[in-house]
Amino acid sequence: MCGLALLLGSCAVGPTYRRPPPPPVDHYVRGADPVDTPQAQGVAQSFVPGAALTGDWWHPFHSPAIDEVVTQALRNNPGLDAARASLRQSEDTLRSGYGIFFPQAELDASGIRQRFTTARFGEAQPSSIFNLFTLSASVSYVLDVFGGERRMVEGLKTQVDLARANEAGVYIALIANIVNTVVARAAYQAEIDATQRLIDLQSEQVKIARIQAQAGTVPYSSVLSLQSQLASYQAGIPQLQQKLSQSEDLLATLAGYAPAQWDAPKVTLAELSLPRELPVEVPSELVSRRPDILMAEANAHAASANLGVATANMLPSITLTGDYSANALRTQNLLSSKGRAWSAAADLTAPIFEGGTLWYRRKAAVDAYRQTSALYRQTVLGAFAQVADTLRALEHDAAALAAEDLALDSAREALKLVNYNYSAGLATYLDVLNADAQYHQAKINDLAGTAVRYQDTVALYMALGGGWWNASPAVTTDERVSSRR
Repeated sequence: MCGLALLLGSCAVGPTYRRPPPPPVDHYVRGADPVDTPQAQGVAQSFVPGAALTGDWWHPFHSPAIDEVVTQALRNNPGLDAARASLRQSEDTLRSGYGIFFPQAELDASGIRQRFTTARFGEAQPSSIFNLFTLSASVSYVLDVFGGERRMVEGLKTQVDLARANEAGVYIALIANIVNTVVARAAYQAEIDATQRLIDLQSEQVKIARIQAQAGTVPYSSVLSLQSQLASYQAGIPQLQQKLSQSEDLLATLAGYAPAQWDAPKVTLAELSLPRELPVEVPSELVSRRPDILMAEANAHAASANLGVATANMLPSITLTGDYSANALRTQNLLSSKGRAWSAAADLTAPIFEGGTLWYRRKAAVDAYRQTSALYRQTVLGAFAQVADTLRALEHDAAALAAEDLALDSAREALKLVNYNYSAGLATYLDVLNADAQYHQAKINDLAGTAVRYQDTVALYMALGGGWWNASPAVTTDERVSSRR
């Protein structure tokens, strides 16, 4: 029965690949996943375990600028186009591989005009000129007794899975980079404005200190100290402007344009909204959707299929062939039975001695399978750690930003009190400038903390897979982005 099953092609040597089970955990951090983050700037984010990620996860930021850049990128980004083309290439290669399961038929037609002489055989017969026309057909079929061809096609399927996961990874990385860059550009512009205000205040302080130094009420070293601090603020402006320009150029590039061709829409941090409810997929769902895990799984599956191919190469192979031909000196005689010929053959080839080549190729395939299986497990653990780190980062971001908010509020109140005292004659103008400078420095720190909180929110969406499986054709230009296994 086993031999009959083999001859019918129902068996395939090598391991049958099965997706490894996910780690037996139901949350990402020790103890339990966080439920919410501390409130900062009037916003407390909450985590919703088990909630599905939407394909348009960036919409809760309520930014038309982000929506516009994403729309342009999905239409024009060359990296995404390349990933889609790679997927189509692997699909077409798979379709071509299916041809191995069908008989291979060839048709050949030839015509020869030849001068023949018997002198080459030592005879003195006169030479003759004749025409020979041949029409032939051949059919061959490989009996996939041990499943080597099926394992080869299985390997081609894994390349489709790999290309599909790569496309998904490019898709979510593209959108995450866009949102992060929009946030960064808004933060750079806000920091430039706040730093410029600090420079103006510091310039006023330098002027007052110079007057006081000329009057002999303060040492000249105070003027030099203030000038040094002013120069430090001024030196920071070109660096921020450079980062601002780089973010604008990056947005144009992500959208598929040269920096000189397109200007991204402007947006401020105040115009962005922080998503309040963050979906957190369970670990068992993450392993079946996150692109890097899917790529690691496709590599392990490919190694399993290659092991089957290497095993089959050590076993006999059988090929069936059949030929039929018609030969005639004139084309009108091709259908005559006198020139017909046919043959049928079965060919069995078995390796006898290869100097260990096939044996060690199979051992190498076994090693590759073990390696990719270990890398898959490593990728899963790394993904879980990234989600856990991001969940904790959001907690810590909110706590840090809450402290920055308190520092900003305190600096604002201190500035108000100094202004009241200045109006009452109880404080000097220099005291007002110092309080104002402290307020704007606190504001710069608060801006930086706000930007980090936004970007770590983006990092959570990306760590959870980016929701690419729920993306609809309405937000993409290729339905392959939303059609997944």
